[in-house]
Amino acid sequence: MSRRSGILEFAVLGLLRESPMHGYELRKRLNTSLGIFRAFSYGTLYPCLKTLVANGWLIEEPGNAPADLPPGSGRAVAPASSLAGRRAKIVYRLTAEGKEHFEELLSHTGPDSWEDEHFAARFAFFGQTEHGVRMRVLEGRRSRLEERLEKMSASLARTRERLDDYTLELQRHGMESVEREVRWLNELIESERSGRDQRRSSPEGSAQQNTAGEPDGLPRRDDNPPDPSGDTAK
Repeated sequence: MSRRSGILEFAVLGLLRESPMHGYELRKRLNTSLGIFRAFSYGTLYPCLKTLVANGWLIEEPGNAPADLPPGSGRAVAPASSLAGRRAKIVYRLTAEGKEHFEELLSHTGPDSWEDEHFAARFAFFGQTEHGVRMRVLEGRRSRLEERLEKMSASLARTRERLDDYTLELQRHGMESVEREVRWLNELIESERSGRDQRRSSPEGSAQQNTAGEPDGLPRRDDNPPDPSGDTAK
């Protein structure tokens, strides 16, 4: 399995854990809620869904409306792999085995979870992730970016004299993007630690933790967080 397809399977399982969905609904959520899937086709989604069904992690159920009819449309969208070419009225539902598999994936904190695209997908489901796992992923991501900053700084110092003004400005922009994400991660890590300490000192204990498993002290920010899959230089 490629890294990209693994991220897609993780995201599909996570969305279906929230509620069953048609293929069109899934694609819309992946496009709008998870920035790393801003542009991908039914030809990518449906093979993924078929694999998850074959593994026993999803089941297909009859739906009340065609799965791939965009709102206001009078005809079906024809995906590249449209389930044998027929207009299927299918809802995808997570099985008990699928839920168990997703929870196992949520517990993973290895280096893959620190990389740009995978981290964005992991962060999107932090509300379903245990505190200790969140901390390990955030700290791992921060360490990875600090390593990246060190390499970028060393490279810039070696090549500064050979770069024209525009290339030099691009290099500086990349470093600023990484520095901004490190600051954002520092804030999140501090909020996670503060929320844990508050719960430990509270007489109600875990009662201060909301149903999503998220500490009450986590800041709600109006500005968008840095996009790990955006303009961050590698």
